[in-house]
This record gives sequence, C-alpha cells and structure tokens, in this order.
Amino acid sequence: MNTSSESAGAEAPKAQSFAALRHPGCRTYLIGTMLAMMADNIEHVISYWIIFQKFHSPALGGFAVISHWAPFLFFSVYAGALADRFDPRRVIQVAMGLFILASAGWGMLFLTDSLEQWHAVVLLVIHGFAGVLWSPAAQLIIHDIVGRTHLQSAIRMMSTARQLGLLMGPAIGGGILLVFGPAWGILFNCLIYLPLTLWLINAPYGVRNRDSAASQRRRGISGYADMVETIRLIAGNKVIVSMTLLAGVASLIIGNAHQAQMPEFAHDLGHAHAGLHYTVLLTGGAAGALAAGIILESRNLLAPSPRTAFVLVMLWAIAIGIFATTSNYTVAVAAIVAAGFLNLAYGSMNQTLVQLNAPEHIRGRVIGLYNMSAHGLRTFSGVTVGFGGSLIGVHWSLALSAMLLLALTVGMVSFTSWARAEKDVA
Repeated sequence: MNTSSESAGAEAPKAQSFAALRHPGCRTYLIGTMLAMMADNIEHVISYWIIFQKFHSPALGGFAVISHWAPFLFFSVYAGALADRFDPRRVIQVAMGLFILASAGWGMLFLTDSLEQWHAVVLLVIHGFAGVLWSPAAQLIIHDIVGRTHLQSAIRMMSTARQLGLLMGPAIGGGILLVFGPAWGILFNCLIYLPLTLWLINAPYGVRNRDSAASQRRRGISGYADMVETIRLIAGNKVIVSMTLLAGVASLIIGNAHQAQMPEFAHDLGHAHAGLHYTVLLTGGAAGALAAGIILESRNLLAPSPRTAFVLVMLWAIAIGIFATTSNYTVAVAAIVAAGFLNLAYGSMNQTLVQLNAPEHIRGRVIGLYNMSAHGLRTFSGVTVGFGGSLIGVHWSLALSAMLLLALTVGMVSFTSWARAEKDVA
C-alpha cells in the first residue's frame, strides 16, 4: 500500500463539512434511503396498530420484534455474499420489492377484512427478510459512490438519513392512518419505496472499480460456509474483529430493547398517557442521532479510530445507565438524546472502520458479518432488559445491563493491542 500517496489524497477533505454530499449520486441515494426508511416505519405504525386492534396478542407483538431482527442473525452473511456476487443495485431493488409486497399484502387483507394471524406471520417474515437483504447492499454501494476518501462522511450521512426516516415515519404514518385509513394508507405507502427503486435502474454505480467482479460471479454462495470462511479471512485483522465484537456486545446486552419498555419509563416518570411528553421520550434517541449526524458532519469531527469507538460505547453505556436510574423527566430526556447521539457516532465509526479494512473481494460478506453482530444479536437483547425487568424491574435491568456493557468494554480495551490496530487502519 502506498500510504504516502493515500495520506496526501486524504488531507484535503479533512476541512470539508458534509463531504459526501459533494457527490450528486450520494445526495440522491440518501434521499431515497430516507424515504425507504420512512416507508418501513410507516408500515410498522399501521400494521402494528391493526394487529393490536384485531388480535390483542402479546405473542404476535413479540413475534413482530423477533421476525425483524432474527433474519439479521441468521442470514446477514448470506445477504452480504449476494451483494458481493451480484450488482448491489439489483439486490436493493429486490429488497424494495419485498417491502412493497409486504405493504401491498397488508393493504389487500385490510381491504377484504380477511387478515388472520398466519397472514400476519408471513408478512412480518417477508418484511424481516427485506431488511436483511437491503442492509449489506446499501452499505456496499455507498463505497462505490464515494470511494474511501469520503466513506465515513457517507456512512454518517446515511445513518442520519435513516434516523430522519425513523423520526418522520411515526408522524407521517399516523397522519396517513387518519387521512386514508389503514387499508388505503398502507397501499399508498408502497409508492414511497419507488424513488429509490427507480433511481437504481440506471444509477452508474454497483460494479465500478471492482477488479474481482468476474471471479465473484463464478464463485457460488455457500451460506454458513461463507460465514466460516469470512471469519477465517478476517481473523488477523484486529480492527475488523474488535469493531465487530464491540458492536455485538452492545447489541446483545442493550441493543434497542429499552425502546419497547418506554411506556413503563414514561409511567414512572409521571407521564403515563400518550402525549407530547411520551412522544419526546420515544423519539429522543432518534432526535439525538439526527443531531449527531448534522453536528459531526458540519464540523467534520471524530475521525475513525478504534480507540475512539470504544470510548463512545463507554459513554453510550453511561448515558443509558443515567436514563435507567433517574427519576427526573428532564434528565431522562437529556440522557436518551445523548444516547442517541453517541449511538450514531459509534455505529457509523464502526461501519467505516470495517469497510475501510475489509478485503475488496469479500467486502459484502464482511459487512454482512458485522450486521449479524450489530443487528442480529438484538434478537436476544430483550432477555437482558425485558425478561430481566420482569424479575427485578426494568430500571434495574437496564441499569445493570449498562454497567455490564461498560465493564466489558473497558475489559476489551485493556486486552486489545491498539498499537497494531492503529497500524492496520493506516
């Protein structure tokens, strides 16, 4: 590697804010991603409401969470292999097609008043597979659009776009539900996936600058054998291994399980009824993440570094611990906003480090492995926070989970050779 030439090329963009937005294709892609994420959440708003109204089934509600994250656990590497072997534009389009199929299915069943529980299970599974198929290809094409130089900016902006979609989804979904009703509302939602889907037809990205494209097409996709092979190939790269483990530990112990417990936190803070105070708590994390994307990009802060990523996770655990233990509403809001800020900061940094260090010919598989750790392990975070909360109370379960994450992160730092890790980054 010619480090001197790369260093020279990397100096200029350090002073640029929102560097990724200088790429016209990236701007369009981020808008399409934001709309797709918004549509994803609009579907959740409408379908979860109908499921509750029709079945009043906590088990089905629990399955909705499992069906969303379990595919990431079992099929992320497979999805990454698909993005390696095939044009990621087409993989994303297939994922958008599955999202549209799910929304259309809900709409037709609502219109005919024929929804049964097994229908709901099937549609939730389709939606979950759409998500896992979308994720590695969405990250891989970012690398094709902006290259290495502006990769962190692009990943941070993509995370920001997704958070904007998360913020807008519930509000717009509620409005669509009121104006159109559940059936026509969720059918209208199909249209929101189209801008990204149609733009990708002729977008000049996807296979650019991939010297190994031909060999990847010849290579078959072997499922879990790919996962084992990918782990073997990256085992010596301390940056990828440490960032993947860090994301996995945070996902397993806390993840986003506290979001499902937000009604109880709101009740204990004196705001049990749905309204502005509850909404602020519910959306505080997304608002903090959105602020992180804007602030960090506008000032071009936090260059990717493994050590910094670990510090950010420690601070995130502390913020979650404060939220869990405080009895003051203002402090709770500040803590959950800070947690959202730190979550985006460390998450985008982790992804950047993994992509920068991943071998080109298996980049999709490496991203898939990272997604399996960062997202798939959220399937079990309900055990530490949810089931633990049923035994000792949700405040203590979340606080102890935060303390455990903090202790494990400190331990991981202590036993990591950062001199070699930083050398790998360079």
